[in-house]
Amino acid sequence: MTDSEKKIAPPDARPRTAPTVRLAERVACVGFLLYAVFAPHSIAGAEMSLALVAAGWLARTLLTGRAGIRRTAFDLPIWLFFAWTIISSLLSSEPRISLLKIQSVCVLFLFYLTQAMLTRRMALIVVLLMIVSGVAGSLWSVIEIARGRGVVITEITSESPLRERGLEAGDAIWRIGERRIKSVAEIDEAIRSKPTGERLSMSFISRGEHAEWPGFIVTDEMKARPSPSGIRAAGATHRFRASGWTRHYETFCETLQILAQLALGLCLANLRGPVMQDRKRRWRAILLMAACVLLSAGIVLTAMRTVMLALCLGALVVSWRATRGRARLVVVIAVLLLLVSGALMVWQTRATGALMLRDDSASLRLRVARAGLARISLHPLFGNGMDAVKKHWSEWGFPGSELVHLHSTPLQIAFDRGLPALVFWLWIIYAFWRLASRAERDARHAEDAHTEAANRYGVLLGATGALAGFFASSLVNYNFGDGEVALVFWWLLGIVVVLSRTLENEGTATKARG
Repeated sequence: MTDSEKKIAPPDARPRTAPTVRLAERVACVGFLLYAVFAPHSIAGAEMSLALVAAGWLARTLLTGRAGIRRTAFDLPIWLFFAWTIISSLLSSEPRISLLKIQSVCVLFLFYLTQAMLTRRMALIVVLLMIVSGVAGSLWSVIEIARGRGVVITEITSESPLRERGLEAGDAIWRIGERRIKSVAEIDEAIRSKPTGERLSMSFISRGEHAEWPGFIVTDEMKARPSPSGIRAAGATHRFRASGWTRHYETFCETLQILAQLALGLCLANLRGPVMQDRKRRWRAILLMAACVLLSAGIVLTAMRTVMLALCLGALVVSWRATRGRARLVVVIAVLLLLVSGALMVWQTRATGALMLRDDSASLRLRVARAGLARISLHPLFGNGMDAVKKHWSEWGFPGSELVHLHSTPLQIAFDRGLPALVFWLWIIYAFWRLASRAERDARHAEDAHTEAANRYGVLLGATGALAGFFASSLVNYNFGDGEVALVFWWLLGIVVVLSRTLENEGTATKARG
């Protein structure tokens, strides 16, 4: 190998390392594989997996003296965003609350761990494994809706503690404390087994909408009744918004949206070239299309209007960049079918008027947004402080008594941290799009057409759609404030950096050989 070739060798072409260093790298790889499995389903599992990644990275850094982190175009906006978050927290209306919230912003370090520890081959494996995990969650959602969830209230007595929350006949209870239930007997038993004087929380479904209730205080008088719950029920409900193995359908569908775009990008990448003569690539494309369909079905079952639209937008971005002629028409037809099926799901599952945005959820979003904009105009530079609104909800003019966020990432960032923080966040999004779209274009025109190169192009292609969908959804959902979704966002950004860096190395190597 010549001196020029040594300088441009890709990250995967590394010399043999000491056994302890290899062990540290393998620990990090195992952590990433576990993260891919848990990311669509469990924040606890995802965080424990990333702890392994961090341990492997730290051990390798101490052993080699190299962190493996390179400079990127994202460093400046990321650290400006992070620094402004700290400043806004110090100047918050409730600094004690806001400073504690800073730990949630630290998810951005996954971006650096990803680009430091993953090779291009490992990055592709992790992407595929996360797609498979998301598909499993979608299949479980189909099964669960077919089986039903919880119990539907048919009668509620005047002495029932559930009247405190306003539950009535037709509503469904599906979780008491941390335990899923399937009968009234299980509810009664949960009340009897709870120590007197303690609060028993509850998850229920009312007119298709999930809700969490801190619950009621358990009393001895309540336990002495023949039926402590004071309800009668008949069967499970099939009218609910799917959430896979998670409790939150918003988190579930936002993650699936990103994975569906990656599956679509990989599918279209494997359809390029003489596919009919390549049986393996043909079957790979078929399986990836099936994965994309199942992930899309999982999103439809959540009845999330905004994420379904974001999914369609992202799919159009992916197909427009990768297809021509009739193939584009096929994608447009598929998007229309998705919209029709999504509309039917919203009509069947959610409250009356939800399809036309005439439900309580839509009106609440507007009222909260107006109150938030009023506060942004009062504190445009440093915002009000993260989570400070929890102590000033009514005082600051927000409607109702239930604390919610502003249902918009740009609005929430400006409200919490000020307009400069919003500018830095938009800068990160722009830099992400610029890198992903340029790397996708370079990979599309690359001469190398072997399997790994095709998959690399597919991930980059899917990343453009995933970012488009994520940003579109962020306008009306605070998806960046969801820890699980934010982790996937930073992970994907790291993946794009790894794969685009590989393209740069290969391009430089080609020039050197020429």
